[in-house]
Amino acid sequence: MTAIKVPTLGESVTEATVAQWLKKEGDEVQADEPIVELETDKVTLEVNAPESGVIAKITVAEGENVEVDTVLGEIEAGASGSKSAANTSSKTEKSDKETTDKTPEGLKGGANDKGDAKNDTEEGDTNEALSPAVRKIVNDNKLDASKIKGTGKDGRITKGDVLAHMEDGGNKEDIAKTPAHKAVSTHQVSNSADQGPREERVRMTRLRQRIAERLKEAQSTAAILTTFNEVDMSAIMDVRKSYKELFEKKHGVKMGFMAFFVKAAVNALKEFPSVNAEIDGDEIVYKNFYDVGVAVSTPQGLLVPVIRDCDTKSMAQIEKDIMDLAGKARDGKIAMEDMQGGTFTVTNGGVFGSLMSTPILNRPQSAILGMHKIQQRPMVMPDGSIEARPMMYLAMSYDHRIIDGRESVSFLVRIKEALEDPQRLLLDL
Repeated sequence: MTAIKVPTLGESVTEATVAQWLKKEGDEVQADEPIVELETDKVTLEVNAPESGVIAKITVAEGENVEVDTVLGEIEAGASGSKSAANTSSKTEKSDKETTDKTPEGLKGGANDKGDAKNDTEEGDTNEALSPAVRKIVNDNKLDASKIKGTGKDGRITKGDVLAHMEDGGNKEDIAKTPAHKAVSTHQVSNSADQGPREERVRMTRLRQRIAERLKEAQSTAAILTTFNEVDMSAIMDVRKSYKELFEKKHGVKMGFMAFFVKAAVNALKEFPSVNAEIDGDEIVYKNFYDVGVAVSTPQGLLVPVIRDCDTKSMAQIEKDIMDLAGKARDGKIAMEDMQGGTFTVTNGGVFGSLMSTPILNRPQSAILGMHKIQQRPMVMPDGSIEARPMMYLAMSYDHRIIDGRESVSFLVRIKEALEDPQRLLLDL
């Protein structure tokens, strides 16, 4: 027998929760095939089979907490799952025969009943194979997972597959099947039993608990203040309009807005080093590198993967890194090291329609830049005329213990100037 153990979870992480078993006892597995998902306070990670064989025993159930090197189960190396499957099939046939013999003639199911049972089983098997994040989206939107084409490893369904299915109108059929009488207005909810419970308690995931702790820690330990400005996005939108096709053709990635903001932030950080610093006890630690975190919203919660050495990377490489890390974060495949060591963070609430917000620090960093929705607003031009311009509010939250008001305001002005005149980024001004 070969033990299935909890692997090293990463720096400062010693405990995890068994989120989902992807295989059952008796299932045949191949070496390095994902067999169980673990959830830590930072990421969800998969544990792969140490070798080929059959899952002989599962010793830790879903929802239980485990530590590094805990034995999750055992694999019988070299065994085949066919014997187990045959035994299961034999038991099932025997059980079905006994049930049929004991069932009154008038209640025995016909061909349609068998077909329905088969569909129910297939749908159940499909749902069991889904990751927690994907299953939540499927259940919340009442989707039929068996109708979604998976593009992940071994045909598994990813979050992107579900979202694409919904964008293609894949949930229309499921919605159409919902009885009209179940569409109850929130103003008409009664206390009757058929409406279900008025409340539901769901245990917080480890990641959500950790997010809550870190946000509260930031508010409790830092003197957070937020300064605002607004930027005219016309110049950047013109650049994207002129070069986006050529940019994508050459670099294989779309030209987004985030790379402009990251580059503008790096230039400003070089001029105001205290914004790139952090407090450690009674000392200020100045960082001479620029690792920028980019906040990504995932079904599990907010994650902040870090783009390393942004001062040495081109805009194309920054866009590639953002796309790669954001994809891994949403699919639950991001690694611990991808989210450690950032010196500054950029978050974009504008993708959800936010017009203004006050972002909370990502400790131990001392500042965070908030992007928002681009909206046409009337602006008075230098010649006194009024034009409708694509404007975005910027918000910078900072730790007032280390960053003074003059520095924070000047820092945000530098970002505004670089974005309104992108040539400054090329000239490092």
